[in-house]
Amino acid sequence: MTAVFVQPAPPATRGRRMVAPLTTIGALSLATLALRLRDPHESGSWGYCPSGAMGIYCPGCGGLRAVNDLTHGDLGAALSSNIVVTVLIPVAVAFLALWAVDRWRGHQRQLSWSRYKPVVYALVTVLVIFTVMRNTGPGAWLAP
Repeated sequence: MTAVFVQPAPPATRGRRMVAPLTTIGALSLATLALRLRDPHESGSWGYCPSGAMGIYCPGCGGLRAVNDLTHGDLGAALSSNIVVTVLIPVAVAFLALWAVDRWRGHQRQLSWSRYKPVVYALVTVLVIFTVMRNTGPGAWLAP
């Protein structure tokens, strides 16, 4: 049996590393622009949410309206539409920026599940509580 030596692949160029973050950021920017131009406050302008049609507000209900409100600079209306989406947007922007900077520099972050598991569990817990609250009397003010 003879040994086969395989040359390691050359490192990806900066251009190749930036494709995924720039595509993601570009797509989200276009979606935000679309939400700015087509008002989701108008009934049916973006279709109908199946859970909303059944009278149940999911954690995302009001999220499109919140983004539209933010594009108009109305933080109060955005918080009223969906407080969770409004609070998580800056977090998402920070993670996207970190991802793009890491890819630009050629860094690869390795996070173990044990490290981010408490954050995931906390977020799921908050979303469950938020969903229950906005669909019951005491939290009716959270409904979109």
